[in-house]
Amino acid sequence: MNKLILWLVLIAVSVVGALAAWWWLEVRWRPKSVTKHQAEIAKILDEAGWVSPRQTGPKLYMIAFRSCPDCVRLKAEMFPRLHKAGVDTRVIVIARRDLNGAAKSTPAERTTVAELWINRSWALMERWDGAPLETWTAEGIPPADGDIARTAVINAGRDVVDRLRPLLASNGVKVGDQGVRYPTLVWWTADGVMRSCACEEPRTYRAVLRELGAD
Repeated sequence: MNKLILWLVLIAVSVVGALAAWWWLEVRWRPKSVTKHQAEIAKILDEAGWVSPRQTGPKLYMIAFRSCPDCVRLKAEMFPRLHKAGVDTRVIVIARRDLNGAAKSTPAERTTVAELWINRSWALMERWDGAPLETWTAEGIPPADGDIARTAVINAGRDVVDRLRPLLASNGVKVGDQGVRYPTLVWWTADGVMRSCACEEPRTYRAVLRELGAD
């Protein structure tokens, strides 16, 4: 009897360990189905100043800021495959608010973000992405700082993050203290299910690509 109990305990421990490992390595990285506030989330995304290559396939919204290393990696690794599959990658670039007196964006960044929101130029975003961050001066673009209208556009981007944060959190999508996590993706599967993830980890990429037919 004691041996049987011991074996049962060992089996139980092994099962719990295997489930914990499965959750840690696989389940926690899976995207979430958005079942609450769908219409409101979709409206906020659609009305934001996104830029895209204007493809005709499924829509994928990405919320990002220019210096975010996880955003840069995701674009480099996923966008070519998504575009090949016809996915319309709608990128919402924001200039983050200052935090505790420390600037989280630069004048050139704010200038470029405002221009992207106003004129929706995918070519401009590609030029910005392709330039070393420290050398980008936003030459030839009207400055956002000191321009009331363009500053309002910058604030509109920040408001998008503030509005989305509680809506995504209510669906189990990870959020940070100051807003969403970056990059945050929202898309629809072929059968119309809204999905989302804070896709900071490359382990999330496989599910996104599969659900958008780009794997």
